[in-house]
Amino acid sequence: MAGTITRGRVRVEHGRKRIRAYLGGELAADTTSPLLVWEVPYYPAYYIPAGDILADLVPTGTIDHSPSRGVADIFDLRTSAATAPSAARRYRDSPIEELRQAVRLDWEAMDEWLVDIDGVTVADSRQPRILFETGLPPRYYLPLTDVRRDLLRPSATQSHCPYKGTASYWSLDTGAGVHQDFVWIYRSPLAESQKIAGLACFYNEKVDLYLDGVLQPRPHTKFS
Repeated sequence: MAGTITRGRVRVEHGRKRIRAYLGGELAADTTSPLLVWEVPYYPAYYIPAGDILADLVPTGTIDHSPSRGVADIFDLRTSAATAPSAARRYRDSPIEELRQAVRLDWEAMDEWLVDIDGVTVADSRQPRILFETGLPPRYYLPLTDVRRDLLRPSATQSHCPYKGTASYWSLDTGAGVHQDFVWIYRSPLAESQKIAGLACFYNEKVDLYLDGVLQPRPHTKFS
């Protein structure tokens, strides 16, 4: 993330990953410059640049007021296949300038996430937990039931994070090679990270990650 802006209790970060949203099987939004907006302290919401909204925004004639973000116009989001009532809002005159040209969509995480290594699908999940950490790419934590556990090999490696606690690791044996410490899990995370307890995570710097069937670019970090 880059370009963090804080206005009162609202924090805004400019993202560098591609975000797409589908409605009724049709592409409703597609952007490589999303905003992550912490409307509450605990987790962000996605705001999409208005020019990257591909579905129709149909005014409902209603508004909503936020003490920090201002007055929002409420829209139905409509494609040729489906309509999501009151699923979009726009703060055209927000006191937070970064929000004025963006649209907030109400939608859950994408339907399907795929992780491939050596051409082998090692995880396939429709229910990831996405963890955002400063200075790191988003991490996708998956239920163990969605991971090929037969490919996991125990590792003695552990690491410690002051926010998440102690992580244990597995190596991956795909049959084409063994990849050391590619997967980790927080079995008993600290209180503020309980939502990732017992979930497995992969280095997206080192694996082929597919979002809705599309290969995502690998981020470059110290773990690459």
